[in-house]
Amino acid sequence: MNKIKISAVSYTNTKPFAFGLQSNTDFLEKVDLVYDIPSVCAAKLIDNKVDIGLVPVAALLNIPDYHIISDYCIGAIGPVNSVFIFSNKPIEEVESLRLDLQSRTSNNLARVLLKNFWKKNPVIVSDQDTEADAFVEIGDRTFGKRDSFPYVYDLAEEWIRFTGLPFAFAVWASNKPIDQAFIDEFNEVLKYGLDRRDEVIASLPSVPNFDLHDYLKTRIDYPLTDEKREAIKRFHQYIQEL
Repeated sequence: MNKIKISAVSYTNTKPFAFGLQSNTDFLEKVDLVYDIPSVCAAKLIDNKVDIGLVPVAALLNIPDYHIISDYCIGAIGPVNSVFIFSNKPIEEVESLRLDLQSRTSNNLARVLLKNFWKKNPVIVSDQDTEADAFVEIGDRTFGKRDSFPYVYDLAEEWIRFTGLPFAFAVWASNKPIDQAFIDEFNEVLKYGLDRRDEVIASLPSVPNFDLHDYLKTRIDYPLTDEKREAIKRFHQYIQEL
């Protein structure tokens, strides 16, 4: 049997998924599993280099025949505490925004909020060496950084203020139909890891000025609910209107 190729994301918020995937030897024999940053994970699924990926939801628009295959996601129902716009001035005064090269969804989320919520149209900067009034940053690099800037905007929190919906940053998706028996097993493996988050947290090195227990038990909301699916549809519509 050909192994199913899976690209997962190498951030702390995916450690429970990784724990579940790596704890089941029978499952591991059926897959080729690699870890990437979100943008690379998306590119591999778009380019058909893998069959399944934990992909930023913005990337789904670039996958013609995508299938969301899991009951779980990287989501938030309040401040997520790892997806930010950091700024030296209030958002109303921001005239330029530097994007995060590791991100697709969060860059688009920032642009959607700027246009539709904050009613701003700043110059968008991709060159990481170019100065800007504010910048998007995601993932582990943001841990403990909230107090380093005078103005900090949690993009999950701002989306909820804007729409009243939760948010899904990344979903497990395939670029082709996947056998339902495999999907069922995949969901069981992911749930195994999520159910053992306390064990996962205990195994992680501490982070200065950052509460990993709060992050993985409260800030990241893993079930892919109907409301999060509605949020994905709404988000896609806003992206297409940018």
